[in-house]
Amino acid sequence: MKVLSIVGARPQFVKLGPLSREIRKSFDEKIIHTGQHFDENMSKLIFDDLNIPKPDYYCDIHGGKHGEQTGRMMVELEKIFLKEKSDFAIVFGDTNSTLAGSLVAAKLGIKSVHVEAGLRSFNRAMPEEINRIVSDHTSDYLFAPTKTAIENLGKEGLSDKAFLVGDIMMDSIEYAKRLILAKNKNSVSKGFYLVTLHRPYNVDNPVKLRMILQKLGKLEHKIIFPMHPRTKNILVSNNIIVNSNIEIIEPVGYLDFIDLQLNSKKIITDSGGIQKEAYMLKVPCLTLRSETEWVETIESGWNRLVDVNNSDFVKTVSNFQPPDKYFELFGKNVADAMVNKMLEII
Repeated sequence: MKVLSIVGARPQFVKLGPLSREIRKSFDEKIIHTGQHFDENMSKLIFDDLNIPKPDYYCDIHGGKHGEQTGRMMVELEKIFLKEKSDFAIVFGDTNSTLAGSLVAAKLGIKSVHVEAGLRSFNRAMPEEINRIVSDHTSDYLFAPTKTAIENLGKEGLSDKAFLVGDIMMDSIEYAKRLILAKNKNSVSKGFYLVTLHRPYNVDNPVKLRMILQKLGKLEHKIIFPMHPRTKNILVSNNIIVNSNIEIIEPVGYLDFIDLQLNSKKIITDSGGIQKEAYMLKVPCLTLRSETEWVETIESGWNRLVDVNNSDFVKTVSNFQPPDKYFELFGKNVADAMVNKMLEII
């Protein structure tokens, strides 16, 4: 049977890696890269790091407003779907590539699997939230990473097509850790804080971005900040100065980023996926958002939501410590579980 795996952004490449290796034992897989993330460090290096096969199709679609970008993706994906005559499609996560892939599959009557289904932030101002909801309701099979995700799908009447399989990123993390150990890549000294910022509500307003960087500059720790290209453009165009404790670096490949996380004292982020990676790597995480899809990490005490407007921001970040207890939340050997479920239901 022929499978089309649709990806376009860094978190999707990370999820694709272990699943693709397992899928190809039983299915004929073709990979479609929409081009949503085209920066070499955010795309090609991850494919190389995780030994993911080169995409069979590259659509080179990026930039533009959400509706325009999604529409252009749908046009190109429809051509490929019709050409390949696949038995089913797999979409990952919550990007415009996810939405475009699930909609085209539904319109053409092609069965589809949504990997990482059931996540909800309950904040519809986030484009990702809309993408998740539509993809869950239009996909035929929903592979949920956690019990909370299953509960969310049940509340929306989607229980009949929802399956708890675990989180595929557990497989990616374990694979990356083995590669890092084999290559002896742990070359960064512990004791720094790792920062990532890319959410529009944190970086699009230069005044808010400057305020966040000023507060980070007051922390008594070195900060390493692999800066998203969009964030860097805003920083440079508005002449925002950063304190000397903040080291801005270019985005890095997947293995180098996991290496940074493993060696960091704390992670400060507004990313959904990095909250989860931090938990999987047992690194305390502070999330600069008012809500999160990964409520389990908050409930565990290893992740904390932080309001950047709070006057106690520096104290909150500095004093945050996780509990001694740690629970496995995301499963193991998830790619194997997913493929077994696909063989059973497709």
